[in-house]
Amino acid sequence: MTRRILLSHLSLMLLVLLALEVPFGFIYTRSELTRFSNTAELGAVTLAVVCEDKLEHGRASDLPEIARSYAQRTGSSVTVTDHDGTVLTDTDADTVGRNISSEPDIATALRNRTATGTRDGPVSNSDILFATVPGTSDNTVSCVVRTLYPLAPLTQKVHATWVALAVTGLGVLAAVALIGFALARSITRPLRALERATAQLADGRLTHPPATDRGPPELRRLAASFTRTATRLQHLLHSQRAFASEASHQLKTPLTALRLRLENFEPHLTPCAQHSLNEAIGEVGRLSRMVQGLLALARLENSAITPEVTDLDTVVADRAAIWTAFAGEQRVDITVAGTKAGQVWAVPGALEQIIDNLLSNALRASPPGATITLATTPPADSGRTAPMAELHVTDEGPGMTEADRQRAFDRFWRAADAHHDGTGLGLSMVQRLTHASGGEVTLNAAPHGGLDAVVRLRPVQAARTRTNAAALQKIAPLRSPNTASNRPRVERVSGRRR
Repeated sequence: MTRRILLSHLSLMLLVLLALEVPFGFIYTRSELTRFSNTAELGAVTLAVVCEDKLEHGRASDLPEIARSYAQRTGSSVTVTDHDGTVLTDTDADTVGRNISSEPDIATALRNRTATGTRDGPVSNSDILFATVPGTSDNTVSCVVRTLYPLAPLTQKVHATWVALAVTGLGVLAAVALIGFALARSITRPLRALERATAQLADGRLTHPPATDRGPPELRRLAASFTRTATRLQHLLHSQRAFASEASHQLKTPLTALRLRLENFEPHLTPCAQHSLNEAIGEVGRLSRMVQGLLALARLENSAITPEVTDLDTVVADRAAIWTAFAGEQRVDITVAGTKAGQVWAVPGALEQIIDNLLSNALRASPPGATITLATTPPADSGRTAPMAELHVTDEGPGMTEADRQRAFDRFWRAADAHHDGTGLGLSMVQRLTHASGGEVTLNAAPHGGLDAVVRLRPVQAARTRTNAAALQKIAPLRSPNTASNRPRVERVSGRRR
């Protein structure tokens, strides 16, 4: 913004200078040429009067000395002719006795008219000013006087004036630039402070609020309003964080106590009431998990998180090994397959929660004897979008319809035919964690039935991956297709109970 303000000031001042100095320069040039021409014509008229007087009194021999004296005094060259146009004296060349009545200015003067103007000089790029006047007596032309003046001194003087105007303009522009820069800095300083404060607020805490006593009145009021808004927002965020941390402790205790009291009823109930007790205990457990999910989402939404480098393959292998026991209880296998995806950007702990929620949903939907596949895919350059590493969690359950897959990420949403005790928050948390990590998640129909949950994350070194892929394509014909480096990774973690 400082640059824009400075450029606007300089542009305006440049237009003003051009509007003032350029017309002044042309007017000065024209006035100097007119003044010089008038002076030359007046001097030629005076000299013609003197020459006509000498000729009238028969003293033509005095003309060379008079012409030479005038030429030395004025820096010009003088030519005097008689009434026929024959040269009587010439201070610049030996043309005495030559008839020059055919020359335009001489012919004009012989007709008793004055001729002035400019023409090319004998040397290239040197113009001269001529003033040719008749010497008359009783309206009879007795002689003609022509004076020639070089315009080089006048041209130099005009050029010096243009240079002085240019230097003056540059000086004015420099002064305006300094003043404009100082004004722009004073105007934009509060804006820069607001920008830094906004960046701090976006990171979660405003440590250096903008000053409210500097800058123009409008910016002072804006800074004061921003500070009040930021303070209020920080207070609200702090209150929400406090609620999320306190509610997790305050709600756990009564829910746990309620579950224990219900379980204590079991020895005193008749067998026909046992089913209702089990359903009540299950609902209490579901309520406890729902509270935990809501609190987790609240903490996630109210905290400023930054993605970090995470090894996707290591996390997938660890979570698959941990979920083996849970899968074994339902006689379900967990398979890790695909090609190593490498490092990706993810919020700390997000990958573990994403995989846990997806595996939990897959286990609920998988029948006994089914297989859940965790497949990783390295980033590939599609040429249209940035390459992304992919994680596929595929089950062999009943799957979802297109309409259900579009609503699956809504909070508390559950399919109409769902018979499990899910809370409807798992996929919502998966989507929130994936977006916070800079990725995206979609649900697709698996090729052989079931659901394929696809998590796409940004690779750490996308540019290097593209370079390596291009290099591998060049050397691929030199490798054997059966080498170990070309075979995809397939690792089977059995979760079936023996």
